[in-house]
Amino acid sequence: MKLALVSTLTVTVLLAGCSVPTAPKAVSSLEGLFTEPVGRSNATHVPNGSQVSLGIVYSRNTQTNRAYLQHYQANAGTGFGQSLLVQPIHDAYVASSKPEHAVDWVKASLQRHFGSVTVYPDMQSLRAAKPDVVAIIDTRSQLMTSHSSDIQADVSAQFYDKNFNYIGTAQGHDAKALSPLWADYKRSEDIVAGINEQQNVQVRALQKFDQSLSNLLTRPTDKFSLSSKPTSNIQ
Repeated sequence: MKLALVSTLTVTVLLAGCSVPTAPKAVSSLEGLFTEPVGRSNATHVPNGSQVSLGIVYSRNTQTNRAYLQHYQANAGTGFGQSLLVQPIHDAYVASSKPEHAVDWVKASLQRHFGSVTVYPDMQSLRAAKPDVVAIIDTRSQLMTSHSSDIQADVSAQFYDKNFNYIGTAQGHDAKALSPLWADYKRSEDIVAGINEQQNVQVRALQKFDQSLSNLLTRPTDKFSLSSKPTSNIQ
């Protein structure tokens, strides 16, 4: 019993002292992509189907977020994580910070609705390819640190016609405020459950994105606004 108590206490101290990176500050999803104001398309819906080609570009937020998750995972895998006495804690940190999780999910979702989905490295390459529809994919994550256990995930796809006029947005958001993992004498099972919530929040945000995407592709686009953004209420 004493050994178990010491082990959990040691884990708690390690969690509090590790150098887990904080989430980067978000910017506009269009920053660095469009140099001119975006007009509104005359299209009443987002063209989709087996004959429609979709070209996607990842926003600056998405690129920064992937780097952030890579750093977060690297700290769990090669930094403080190697010193943890309980392997499931290390594994939970790694599993909940997969850099490609959101973009892979979004791409797979889009492939179910369009004939072809191609990722382009920049707007210049996309413009040259001239796909039927364009989407800007924006993903952001906020994972727990030694200073905060507030976690959230945001994902969106802004759609434009082939002339780069805005049509509509599909988006998903989820958030949760957890009790501090490093407080007092938490059991390792409770710590693992808290860390796993990071992955659950990301999955729920992506599931909400899927529902929003389905709604967008089947409803008139006059219900969707270019300025609309996911709410950020921590629950």
